[in-house]
Amino acid sequence: QSENVLGYFVNLERIPNSCSHPQNHISLKDREILVNISMAYYRVNISAYNEAGESPRAIYIVPELSVTDLPGQIHVESQGTNAVITWTPEYNPKCFVVDWGTGKEDMQMKIITTATRNFTLDNFQPYKLYRIMVHASDVCQCESFIRHEKTFGVTHFYSVEGVPRTGPANVTILNITKRSALVKWTKIAAEDCLGFLQGYRISYTDSSRKRSPAVTLNSSITSYHLTGLKEKTTYRVQISGFTNAGEGPLTLSQPFSTPKYGTVE
Repeated sequence: QSENVLGYFVNLERIPNSCSHPQNHISLKDREILVNISMAYYRVNISAYNEAGESPRAIYIVPELSVTDLPGQIHVESQGTNAVITWTPEYNPKCFVVDWGTGKEDMQMKIITTATRNFTLDNFQPYKLYRIMVHASDVCQCESFIRHEKTFGVTHFYSVEGVPRTGPANVTILNITKRSALVKWTKIAAEDCLGFLQGYRISYTDSSRKRSPAVTLNSSITSYHLTGLKEKTTYRVQISGFTNAGEGPLTLSQPFSTPKYGTVE
C-alpha cells in the first residue's frame, strides 16, 4: 500500500527525557533521514500518513555505541552508595548533561549549568553495572539538546563489585589426543558477573582426584589447549570466573578420557 503514502512522521525522543517539551517532530517524504545525535539513548518513532490519517508507529531504540574514540575521560570514585564523577573538558560549554543508570529503561539525567567539573550521584545499588555519560552543550534549553548535545565521555561503574554468581556455560572438550585436549566454553553473561570480569581460572582433575595447578586466562579468552595429559586416563575440567572481589563457582565439564593411541574421533 506504499503507493498511497503521502509522507512520514519521525519523532526523535531522548532517553531519559526530564524536560516537559514535546518530542522532536520531523515530517518528510523520503524513507531515509540523517540525524546527528549524541551517545545518549534515543527512541525513534516512525509513522506513515495519507489522506485517511496516520498509521501506527514503528518504534526503534538506537543501540548502544562504541566508546573507544571519545575525546574526554570520566573518572568515577565510589563513596559507599554514592559516586563522585569528575571530568576535565577541552573547552568550557555553557552546560553539561549527566546521564546515569543501569540501562535505557532506568536512566536519569541532570543538567549542570555551573562551572563545576564534578557531580555526586547517589543511591547506587551494589553488584549492578551502571552506565555514566557526560555530554556538553552550548545551548542549555531542553528542546535544543538533540541538535546541540555532544558526548564528552562514557564509562561503566560498579559501586560495589561481587564475585560471579555462575561459572562459564557450555564447557566442551574437543580434539582429544593421548596427551592433549581442547577446552571451549561460553563466557559468563554480564548480568551474572556482578563486577568487572577480570578472567578465568582453569584446571583439571584426573580419576585419582589429583588436581592440576590452575591457569589464569584473560576474560576475552573462551578456549584453552590442555597439554601434558596422561594417556588412557579420565579427566574432568574445572573453570571459574573472577572479578576484583574474588572467584566465582566452578563449572565442571563432562568427564573425558585420553586414548592409549592416536586421537579420539
